[in-house]
Amino acid sequence: MTSSALSKHVPAVTPYLLTLRDQLASARGKAPASFVVGELTAELRLLGTALWLIVRRARKGGVALRAMHWTGDSKIEFQDPDPGDIARIVVTSSLGEHRISVRTGARTLPYFRVITRFIPAAPTQLPFVPRDLFPLDANDDPIGAIGEVNAVQRGINAGLLYFHIKDPDAGTIFYFQNLTALNDYCRATGTTPKDSVGGAWPELGFLLPTPDVLEEKDVKPLAAGKEVTLSDATILFRPDGPSDERDRARHFLQMLGGAYQLLDLPDTEYRDWVARAQATLRDLDGAPEATIRHYGHRYIHPYTAAEYPDIMVQMSLVQAIHEWGRWTGEAHPLEDEFKSGLSRFYDHELETLRRYLPNVGDDKDADAVDSWYLYHPLLNLGKLALNGDRQAKALFLKSLDYGIRAAHHFGYKWPIQYKVTDFSVITETAGADGRGQTDVGGIYAWVMLEAYQLTDDKRYLDEARAAIDAAIGLGFDLNYQANLTAWGAAACMRLWRITNRDVYLEQSYVYLASFFHNSEIWESRLGHAVHYRNFLAVTALQDAPYMAIYECFDSFAAFEHYLDDSGPDLEPAARMLISEYCKYALDRAWFYYPDALPAEAIAEEQRENNGHVDRNLSFPLEDLYPDGQPAGQVGQEIYGAGAAMIFASRAFHHVEDAPFLLYCDHFVRAIERTDDRTVTLTLDGGETCSARLSFVRQKRRKLTGTRVATADGDMLRPQQVSDDRIDYRVPANGRLLLNWE
Repeated sequence: MTSSALSKHVPAVTPYLLTLRDQLASARGKAPASFVVGELTAELRLLGTALWLIVRRARKGGVALRAMHWTGDSKIEFQDPDPGDIARIVVTSSLGEHRISVRTGARTLPYFRVITRFIPAAPTQLPFVPRDLFPLDANDDPIGAIGEVNAVQRGINAGLLYFHIKDPDAGTIFYFQNLTALNDYCRATGTTPKDSVGGAWPELGFLLPTPDVLEEKDVKPLAAGKEVTLSDATILFRPDGPSDERDRARHFLQMLGGAYQLLDLPDTEYRDWVARAQATLRDLDGAPEATIRHYGHRYIHPYTAAEYPDIMVQMSLVQAIHEWGRWTGEAHPLEDEFKSGLSRFYDHELETLRRYLPNVGDDKDADAVDSWYLYHPLLNLGKLALNGDRQAKALFLKSLDYGIRAAHHFGYKWPIQYKVTDFSVITETAGADGRGQTDVGGIYAWVMLEAYQLTDDKRYLDEARAAIDAAIGLGFDLNYQANLTAWGAAACMRLWRITNRDVYLEQSYVYLASFFHNSEIWESRLGHAVHYRNFLAVTALQDAPYMAIYECFDSFAAFEHYLDDSGPDLEPAARMLISEYCKYALDRAWFYYPDALPAEAIAEEQRENNGHVDRNLSFPLEDLYPDGQPAGQVGQEIYGAGAAMIFASRAFHHVEDAPFLLYCDHFVRAIERTDDRTVTLTLDGGETCSARLSFVRQKRRKLTGTRVATADGDMLRPQQVSDDRIDYRVPANGRLLLNWE
């Protein structure tokens, strides 16, 4: 081996890489355990002081996954596997006892899952251990494999790694570290799993977080005799590589979906979003901290008694209140009251909506606008217009030309912030990634499609296509802000329906892959996170450390449209992940409301212009943190208060003359009354997933006996029965028959 040979493909070598290479080259004899999954062969090998799972595709290379590493003398015992396992190994050393279980199978894709647990013999501070995954060439050489990493863990989001071994043609590999299993370890050591999965080729995979002994004075050891999980790693395999970025995105969704199906998913709870919406409307109307008067009209504060009213805030609440009125069957008076002042945001000279009212304070740049802020109010105006609001339609249509000029000026590639007067750029790119607002083209395309639906003018359809086409090539760098990416996916799906061009269906997967790349597919129990849920949340921005309520419910709304426009051609993994995201959104979003959290979990000070948190007001906090930081550091977000109305109007369903409302945490595709006391319900969530269905007693009515059956006639038993609610767990995909006495 020469240095020139190494330098062709490997930027630098480490002792760990060279040691593994030498150990693999000298490995002889039959492996202690071996097994076959489809075209893949695997074996467990003891190499030095480490146990490795080596998976190969015949003559095409593979990967080596380190299951554990120990020091000193040890006793190694291969035991009878537990149910569900294919192998079980116990290694006893001076450190303590390691217990390794291996599982394998092939649901949609072949997979191997290795879980490593550790019981320290004495209080133990584990040392640095290198990353655990190495690609191999056809000769088991980790230096000889050539490949490309397409996605790694971002911050404290899902612990994933997605890469392709090009030479030899070993296929595509997806690595998933179940961070939920690491809660006990992280709590014991005072660490977090931030950026724990990634690496530099060819040293990839999971890096166990360890305390920095130079920085931290009080390093916490693992307690003697108490078992902790050190790793719960799943590897999935495809035999082929992607042909382009759209194919890469589809494969990513398939493989992420495969890993998701192997998890023990957290349960969800019933959330009374109807009561929350009613409380929100009461506080919007009655709390002096919620609104302010200008020009004879009432406007909504962005945060509790803080910040100037802006058009995005007004439109977010107006549209949500409108949806509530449609659901109740009677328009709420606040809708017209807040709509009455919208025209004050319109600049007749520029022919566009400005962000602020004309009398905004000198501490704000009245001409500055974030790129997405120009289009999001138009999106909500378009919704109102499509529902027959003439005032909204007029304001929407006369604002479109400016929006199109902005798109043309920036070549469909928008900066972070610019002057609305002359398009001069204030901030070109974000410091975190050196990119602008990469997904604004998606929300712009949706606005153009609303305009096309209203006018049948092909110009708007062409604009939508041009914006989506301009984003091709961004791949996993597409996401800037979660809800904008979700609307981009919806726009692609709508374009596919209109044009029948498969490229738009496929491009929707690029938006979805970028969205779910930023998802927290784990349940944190760190710090204050013990008081709330974060499973399957998506961080607000590409570099944000927190999940946010506005991005949460706006993505929920976008995905409803995406699924409405989809059909049987939709990639099943995409359908499942979207449906599961929306299911968990209905559950975890409850904890943004400060009355759902203990006072000690809420930040004492807020960052937004002297705003404050009032736990008596039914307005959500903007920010929750998976690493357990205090919630609400940014502020109490009144402009996110529409969440309750959107969730209530989607999750609760009226059944005429029935003594109940139906609650379902999946979108209901069809509901049909077949006789006086029977309805059929159709869900199209993930085929292997479950949904929560509840009969919720109406006021001044009495719940009677209920029956729920699948299309095959299987009767389902209720999970819980009370005077006010009857809960069922039902298949998330298929038709259900509901009957009551």
